[in-house]
Amino acid sequence: MDDLNQFSQFPQVSRDEIRARKLARMTEATGVARRSRADWAGESAAIYCRISHVNDEDQTGVERQERVCRDIAERLGLTVQDDHVFVDNNRSAWKRDRKRPGWNALLDEAREGGVRHILTYHPDRLMRQPRDLEELLQISDDHDITLHGEANQRNLADPDDRFFLRIEVAHACRSSDDTSRRLKTALIERAQDGKPHTGKRRYGYDKSGTTIIPAEAEIVREIYERYLNGDTITTIARDLNGRKLPTALGGEWNAANVTVVLRSHHVAGLRVFRGEVIGAGEWPAIIARGLWDEVQERRTLRAPAGHGKQAPKRYYLLRGIVTCKKCGTHMKGSGGKYLCNRGSRVDSKRCYRTVSAGPLESFVSDAAIRLLTKLDVTGRDTATVISDTDRAALDADRQELTELKDMWEKRELTTREYRQMKKQVDDRISAVERKAVVRPAVEILEGLVGSNTKTSWKALEEAEDFARMNAVLRFLFAAVIIGDSHDRKNRLDYGRVNIEPNPL
Repeated sequence: MDDLNQFSQFPQVSRDEIRARKLARMTEATGVARRSRADWAGESAAIYCRISHVNDEDQTGVERQERVCRDIAERLGLTVQDDHVFVDNNRSAWKRDRKRPGWNALLDEAREGGVRHILTYHPDRLMRQPRDLEELLQISDDHDITLHGEANQRNLADPDDRFFLRIEVAHACRSSDDTSRRLKTALIERAQDGKPHTGKRRYGYDKSGTTIIPAEAEIVREIYERYLNGDTITTIARDLNGRKLPTALGGEWNAANVTVVLRSHHVAGLRVFRGEVIGAGEWPAIIARGLWDEVQERRTLRAPAGHGKQAPKRYYLLRGIVTCKKCGTHMKGSGGKYLCNRGSRVDSKRCYRTVSAGPLESFVSDAAIRLLTKLDVTGRDTATVISDTDRAALDADRQELTELKDMWEKRELTTREYRQMKKQVDDRISAVERKAVVRPAVEILEGLVGSNTKTSWKALEEAEDFARMNAVLRFLFAAVIIGDSHDRKNRLDYGRVNIEPNPL
């Protein structure tokens, strides 16, 4: 009992006092003042909510996650603007190649210093990969960010909190690995049992993939029969759209989704796993195996023949720079013309814009020759000259960088303040220096400038050095934009051509 009384003589230390001492030690170790909870009132905060597309252990909806985070913000006196709520609904944080727009937008806002606090239902809503945590910690080093969850708070500058966060994220990653392994095992078992893949609805079947939709099954049989009878996939798609028949997802038909039906193993009742047919499925087939095999063989034979007909018989000199003004997409060379890349579509987005290749190439080449004749690159690369005003601004900004570094070394500025101010000056310097980008004109245009340009260009044509000619044209011109034609005699209407030069 006396021993217990000895311990009772020590003063009791509250949690707030422990945290205050911890902040003091961190300040002493880093030389940067750390904020306490009393300093947070009114500071900006961001909310991040996410729910995965797989069955995580925690499937709390994003709406409830946001409500919980707003309660935390109100309790801490933090301010959350409407545009500081970032959501990734139906998004995995475990898959490395999975895009998370909300997460990326949150990081961008944090990099710009727009938030001092991040609120989330649980850290595993933010991250399930250690590299995501390290990216957030790097940003926090610049902007002193605190992470808040329903159960706890993590100061991302605190080594202890970083340690615990790394453990939590590693645990979440392991949990996702285990879930993935279970799902893969389940897929293998489904394949061995002849059960269909889950996912988007296949045309001809309901969502389960096991029940035939009679009306759609008739269309599937029609597609196969018409293809064997010689109809092209484009013709088939155009006809289905003309009859107002939607695809499985309610959209319009095009060459791509007709091809999907033609190569589908599912309509033949075949179970495929990892690209290989492993046997018959447990669902009814729409197409007999013999007919399906015949169509696959016909597809193999018709594909090379189709490519052979479309193979270019000439080099299209303006490849990569001819652009459709209406669609904003490139135009490809085929059949002696440049055609909008949307010309092969059969849905409402199809574009019929074309232009004769020969006259257009001659017109653009003449423009290039006139430009090259007047261009002087003797002894130097082509570069934009910086104005006296920009030069003075550069000198002033570089002097400011020197002064900022001196203030930081004297501890008149914190590291965070120094980095923020330095970034602003660096951005201004970069903006001015971009005006003076040097382009390797001498090497690309060697022997093609001056009074002999026309002769040199003709020599390239006779030598059929079309790749060099294309490289020169792409260097000189950013785009050759093709607008509407007003010439009904099918001649080149020069008024529809707009040549957009590159800065030289």
